[in-house]
Amino acid sequence: MKSRKLIIFGDSAFAEIAYEYFTYDSEYEVVAFTVSKDYLTKDALFNLPIIPFENIDALYPPSEFEMYIALVYNTLNRVRIQFYNEARDKGYKLANYVSSKAFLWRNVEMGDNCFVFEDNTIQPFVKIGSNNVFWSGNHIGHHSQIGSHNFISSHVVVSGFCEIGNANFMGVNATMGNNIKLGSDCLIGSFVHIIKDVEDGTLMRGMPNRPDETNTYDKFNISKI
Repeated sequence: MKSRKLIIFGDSAFAEIAYEYFTYDSEYEVVAFTVSKDYLTKDALFNLPIIPFENIDALYPPSEFEMYIALVYNTLNRVRIQFYNEARDKGYKLANYVSSKAFLWRNVEMGDNCFVFEDNTIQPFVKIGSNNVFWSGNHIGHHSQIGSHNFISSHVVVSGFCEIGNANFMGVNATMGNNIKLGSDCLIGSFVHIIKDVEDGTLMRGMPNRPDETNTYDKFNISKI
């Protein structure tokens, strides 16, 4: 018997994936989906209703239901940040999902609206903020600190005593050495090997392995987090 009821924000592929994981590997029963009314293109998903976000709290009150914001890294996580904040403003508790096939040491600290896929290893004394996605197969080393609103793709290695800021994207097989600081609003491409501190707004392509001439603020037309 499921003990908690959940609404998923989104109707994309990630929302479908979130439904599968929450349904078959958590204490949550998914009861509905929600999207902004301007993006409402269908009435149901998996035979569950899709409700306009603008009036979701009238039908599914925050006192009885939790929510997960199932959005990815569009505009360097800004869309996910927006609806994370709006859901909290409505009073919703935002759920975490941690795969039963992930390894988190007993003293890992984590905020809300985080999604941890299978085969992640998160070592002792790691501190993680809110609204982060850890796709499958990452290694987060001991004593590292990760801020909020990040998207860490697959097979990323973060070594010990690293610091990661907010609203970053880290591509597949990116690697950080020990005692490295990654700022906020960075886009780190696939296979990038970070061996020194990285400033806010840095765009690093996988090949060649150096900061791009264009920063992420100009590329995505966004303001500093």
